[in-house]
Amino acid sequence: MENNKNPKEAQLEQFRVNNYGKKMTTNQGLKVSDDENSLKAGVRGPTLLEDFHLREKITHFDHERIPERVVHARGFAAHGEFELLKSMKEFTRAKFLQDVGSKTPLFIRFSTVVGSKGSADTVRDVRGFAIKFYTEEGNFDLVGNNIPIFFIQDAIKFPDMVHAIKPEPHNEIPQASSAHDTFWDFVANNQESAHMIMWLMSDRAIPRSFRMMQGFGVHTFRFVNEDGKAKFIKFHIKPFLGVHSLVWDEAQKIAGKDPDFHRRDLWENIEHGNIVEYGIGVQMIDEEDEFMFDFDILDATKIWPEELVPVQMFGKITLNQNVSNVFAETEQVAMHLGNIVPGIDFTNDPLLQGRLFSYLDTQLLRLGGPNFTEIPINRPVCPFHNNQRDGFSRQRIDVGQVAYHKNSLAGNTPSTSSWKEGGYVHYAEKVEGRVIRERSDSFLDHFSQARLFWNSMTKPEKEHITDAFIFEVGKVNSADVRQQVVDMFVNVDVGLATAIADAVGVNRPNGQQVNVTASSPALSQSNTPKYPYTLRVGVLIGSGFNGNEVKAVVNTLFQNGVAVDIVGEQLGSLMGADGVKVVLNKTFLTTSPVLYDSLYVVGGKAENQAKFNNDIEEFINEAYRHYKPIGVASTGETIFNNSKAKIGPGIVIASNSGTDFPNDFIQAITEQRFWDRTIY
Repeated sequence: MENNKNPKEAQLEQFRVNNYGKKMTTNQGLKVSDDENSLKAGVRGPTLLEDFHLREKITHFDHERIPERVVHARGFAAHGEFELLKSMKEFTRAKFLQDVGSKTPLFIRFSTVVGSKGSADTVRDVRGFAIKFYTEEGNFDLVGNNIPIFFIQDAIKFPDMVHAIKPEPHNEIPQASSAHDTFWDFVANNQESAHMIMWLMSDRAIPRSFRMMQGFGVHTFRFVNEDGKAKFIKFHIKPFLGVHSLVWDEAQKIAGKDPDFHRRDLWENIEHGNIVEYGIGVQMIDEEDEFMFDFDILDATKIWPEELVPVQMFGKITLNQNVSNVFAETEQVAMHLGNIVPGIDFTNDPLLQGRLFSYLDTQLLRLGGPNFTEIPINRPVCPFHNNQRDGFSRQRIDVGQVAYHKNSLAGNTPSTSSWKEGGYVHYAEKVEGRVIRERSDSFLDHFSQARLFWNSMTKPEKEHITDAFIFEVGKVNSADVRQQVVDMFVNVDVGLATAIADAVGVNRPNGQQVNVTASSPALSQSNTPKYPYTLRVGVLIGSGFNGNEVKAVVNTLFQNGVAVDIVGEQLGSLMGADGVKVVLNKTFLTTSPVLYDSLYVVGGKAENQAKFNNDIEEFINEAYRHYKPIGVASTGETIFNNSKAKIGPGIVIASNSGTDFPNDFIQAITEQRFWDRTIY
């Protein structure tokens, strides 16, 4: 990006309008004299059809909503840039991957899959992780998820899967949840979903933040270099802050306390100028090695274990600007896997092949016709010229008499470009075979990688998966479906299936788990990076606190990039015993312990001391049950001792730490969860 200017931002700036201080007009520019009363025949008479302002205003209001996405309806997005840190010229001719240090503007949309636009952020679900790169060769869309695989192998099953997981049609219940009969009936009768279900029941499905979840391209693509040589690839996006999750009870409570938890987290961190970064890389397999693995590399229900195929990181993604208008940008952005640039190509992954049709077809409906590419957020930053004309909401004014190819009247322009000139040429893969509706035998192993995932989990992660299964399958009314699920997942692990059976009231399974002993450490979140940066601490405080002690701790939190809320009985200021003043920005009613990564229990005096102490104890008990770190000031020990929490892992007491307390507390915050804690 020349002179460090983001060309997409410069382009969007042309479309931004600030109405502050301006005179009201109609959409045709006519100044409005009255916006309070419709035009009538007499003061109490009928409204007249000739009131063009009324008709324009009401008509626009009637059409302000477009159909929400069938899936990924609830989304949130931000602008940013991609910086190339390692040239990939050896592997691809894509221009934005050639020169180290080059920057490309981008737009990322995060989303849940199942729920409607009005559902909560923290439901158990897959998260969309879709990126639009505005490259000099055109838009490249990487339309991925936070889970590297999918439920199905062939796109023809996609409507069935979505119909099954959506609210049941006879009563439109439940919203944004897979815990119901039709979904688990689908799972039990479409066992290719086994691996994906293991991920969905894991902590990956309840991320702590958009900033703390991985992204995956899911499908197998190709890199093609200048010499026409190709490699199979899978895209990976790894968050700078590591991969972290909520616990299920916490996620459910946040859905009620703050249904906008994830979008608020992203918005506020970008607004505050905090670093929101991800690394991006690829796994690569030579074409001659396509069949050397015990899984099919084109199967979207399979990973390429990183221990077998390492991820080669080549760039950095930074999100640094919030949208100006959620509808104009987040809602109208049209991501499509078919938006591709030279040097990146497709494979015969049957799920990918179907998505290449589906996304464009959907956008034609949602965005009102073929000119959705002219909406500002969808426009490429490079020039574009073709013979496409007319249609709903056409914004371009193409001049000249010629709108066809080939022609002589316009010198046969716009003209095509050769491979050497940067034209997109599809990879010349040799294809042969009978026209047939069948699935390759190499796609038929549904349980080996599900078992690999289970083997890779730590004890707490396995407990969370087991509990998730019990919760979800326990919501299924049909005993027959519950039994089918148990009989299916015995193929993954006998102990898991037996625990589910006992909890949901069906027979224990008779089968055996597949014989897979391998594990992949890259799959466990216990191996992720951990930082205190941007985590949030609630300081629970009353008057008469030790000002110097609190000041030292809060300063250390700020120095480590930790966000702080001062929580008390009411908004306003409080005075410490030594004259230090703090300003409260939250109360026990306006916030909740589930909204914090850690608590700092200061205590103090209050008008209603009993209620004050009880409120803090409830915060402590909740945080303790969710395995979070808790710091206790000298003035807070009595309240802590009256709570149900016990001194042990993740509990940092000021009187025990002395002058090292601030740093000891930071170390506990960095760890985030203490799974070895004994919960009452």
